[in-house]
Amino acid sequence: MTLENRIAVITGASGGLGHIVARALAERGANLALLERDPAKLTALRTRLALPEARLLTHAVDLLEPDAVQRAAEAVVARFGRVDILLHLVGGWTGGKTLLEAAPSELDAMLAQHVWTSFHVVRAFVPHLLHNGWGRILMLTSPFAAQPAAKGGPYAMAKAAQEALILTLAQELKGTGVTANVLQARTIDTRGEKVSAPTHENASWTTPDELSAAVLYLVSDEAGAVNGARLPLFGGSR
Repeated sequence: MTLENRIAVITGASGGLGHIVARALAERGANLALLERDPAKLTALRTRLALPEARLLTHAVDLLEPDAVQRAAEAVVARFGRVDILLHLVGGWTGGKTLLEAAPSELDAMLAQHVWTSFHVVRAFVPHLLHNGWGRILMLTSPFAAQPAAKGGPYAMAKAAQEALILTLAQELKGTGVTANVLQARTIDTRGEKVSAPTHENASWTTPDELSAAVLYLVSDEAGAVNGARLPLFGGSR
């Protein structure tokens, strides 16, 4: 599979998953636009990837600011001429409290991180994919969106809304050549504990390499028939 000259935008690019996916895409020929709020993290990621200047754009942006996200999209198009792939990998979790104990601010924080960032990114970048007549959109969610656990209400509610957003988008994209899909992971095993210290609990965790492999398929030409799917990558376990 080749992604030669495809333009891939990755949000949350400096995270434990983002840099692995970025490298996998780059190794297959994609040019990268990496978005992150922290300029220092972007600088470190640029050094780590060691890609030629012509193949890499880093852009510091607060995804909660719709105008700033629009400017980021314009910067990507100005640099590369188009956008082909959008990977929204911003994550975060809060929990440990019942719904009666959780503060409204905790729900606000989860909705901001998972729903509002997704909404702003979709509105800014999807028109450019539609202009191409080809595109791939992926977001990372959780099985808790459909099967909430106790003491995780704000996170589950936000993830459910994020899934509703992307699955609605998938319906609206039918027939355009652009697809939108969801990857579901329970816990991302960034430290390799599933292999180094296996337990019943971490058996359902997902490694960054496993997620990266799923991403590579779903952004390929061969995955054009996959739209509006929720791919479970957690071993069938909650």
